[in-house]
Amino acid sequence: MKQKAVALSYDREKSGAPKVVAKGEGAIAQNIIKIAELNNVPIKKDEDLIELLSKVEIDKEIPEALYTAVVEVFSFIYKTTNKK
Repeated sequence: MKQKAVALSYDREKSGAPKVVAKGEGAIAQNIIKIAELNNVPIKKDEDLIELLSKVEIDKEIPEALYTAVVEVFSFIYKTTNKK
């Protein structure tokens, strides 16, 4: 199975929900992960969520049905970045 990745962005002042800003599989997924690592962006592996998020178009807000799952990701990121 090819590696997949989805990158999210959330700006509370500009949008009502997080947006998919990049997605891909194989070499594109590896690039997304590499850029995240180079910029110290925490990475959370969740294959089920990636499958769902990969259906969202780039630069579109995530659907309401995914809010709970994505809140868990942002909670993970918050905890990870605030440990340092």
